[in-house]
Amino acid sequence: MKKIVFLTGAGMSVESGFKTFRGNDGLWENFPVEQVATHEGWERDPELVTNFYNGLRKKLYAAQPNEGHKLIAQLEKEYNVVVVTQNVDNLHEKAGSSKVIHLHGELAKVCSSRDPYNEKYVQELGEDNAEVPVGAKAGDGSLLRPFIVFFGESVPMIEPAIKECMDADMLVVIGTSLNVYPAAGLLHYAPADVPIYLIDPSDDVKNITDRVKHIKKGASEGVKELIAMLNS
Repeated sequence: MKKIVFLTGAGMSVESGFKTFRGNDGLWENFPVEQVATHEGWERDPELVTNFYNGLRKKLYAAQPNEGHKLIAQLEKEYNVVVVTQNVDNLHEKAGSSKVIHLHGELAKVCSSRDPYNEKYVQELGEDNAEVPVGAKAGDGSLLRPFIVFFGESVPMIEPAIKECMDADMLVVIGTSLNVYPAAGLLHYAPADVPIYLIDPSDDVKNITDRVKHIKKGASEGVKELIAMLNS
């Protein structure tokens, strides 16, 4: 079974009405990212950060996967599909994708602020308990913080993502400008003979080479075109 690795960014979730903080304006839901998406911001005002993510989580639970998410999930019937996403939403999972690597963390989870990647203290929140009370603590006694890779922090899931790209038969990049590292560097790990497709309506895409075939469409229409090519 051929393996397709999808690398998805903010443009994947735009049609679902869900923003990500990797935008060009330095804002996430009208807050400066320094306030809500850095370790310094968390240390300075954990109450503000906790309440910000509580509000964002409610928006996430109201959001639904778009056609692009669903089409990627359906490809699992014929291909070994792995999704590597820069997005913190769970829309790929909601659509039915079974192998998803989150590079920048997951909004639906909280963790220890002392030891964020200790699985013992990572909790998944459902729609009925999406709100974390200010001052709530993890099992190790530290404050519960969002399970998000803040700006300036290391990206622990980059190694598993690299391994998937090295083993791909096709790499498909959707909705990312390819200028956020280390995610943008994943293209370099695909074997030299592996086709790479970029689905993004923008002309302003960085790091694009002759090897990359650019489908200038949004996520859903672009995935439709890709599937038509696969079927032909």
